Amino acid sequence: MRAAALTRRFGLWLATGALLLWSLGPIYWAVATSLTAPTDLVAQPPHFLPPRVTFEHYGKLLGATSSYLGTDIQSVWPQFSRALVNSLVVSTLATVATVALAAFGSYAFVRLRFPGRNLLFVLIVGTLAVPAYTVMIPLYRLLVCLHLIDTYLGITLIYVSAFLPLALWLMRSVYQSLPLSLEEAARLDGAGRTYTLLFIVLPIAAPGLIASAILTFLSAWGQFMIPLVFSPTLATKPLTVLIPEFVTKNYVDYGLMNAAGVLAILPPIAVVLFLNRYLVQGLMAGSGK
Repeated sequence: MRAAALTRRFGLWLATGALLLWSLGPIYWAVATSLTAPTDLVAQPPHFLPPRVTFEHYGKLLGATSSYLGTDIQSVWPQFSRALVNSLVVSTLATVATVALAAFGSYAFVRLRFPGRNLLFVLIVGTLAVPAYTVMIPLYRLLVCLHLIDTYLGITLIYVSAFLPLALWLMRSVYQSLPLSLEEAARLDGAGRTYTLLFIVLPIAAPGLIASAILTFLSAWGQFMIPLVFSPTLATKPLTVLIPEFVTKNYVDYGLMNAAGVLAILPPIAVVLFLNRYLVQGLMAGSGK
């Protein structure tokens, strides 16, 4: 029995270590590469630890100039900062719009009675099974006609249409789990449906709203194909499209790409940590009510 328990424990630790290596290994390699000098990046065999820690890649991103093989390399801060702002703006707009529509729309699907309610919900959620590339050309022609190519509004509308079905599905499950007696008690006290939704239902459903916000923000932040097609210029181009452009015809700046990637993961990490705190508070408040 003791041998079996030790075997299970060893297997558990081995699986945990493999999972951590799979999850954190790429992040460590990106950080290590971003701190490695250009001459050490091409060394054979590769170094798993930077022989000489350097911050020149971050300096180039944040405004400093550097040189490689006698050639001055200009800072990419103007492009990087613009792409960072674009990513923040579009992801935030898409998150706010998606969560707001899901909060009201899913409540209507749960509490209101109208013909075709279930069929309409199934059709909306069914769009999750449609591959994005199958509607890329129709969407592009539509946005061209509306003059929304390379605009925040155009990209935000695409993101909302893509992420709203999942948010509706999630919030519908949240509303279905809430006791109807709270709304009936509010109605007896003279509260209207809108007041009940805003001040009674939504505070209790806050964990679901926050979960929807986290999923939407992370999905919007990591998009590549959609902005590659619909954001052709730096006016709306996000980080996910800008970073691969650091690969030039004659030189691949691995250190710069990894430094940009390391900085690019900081905003979503901050959003998850910030919202996760309120997610736990919302769960505790919801259980108390």
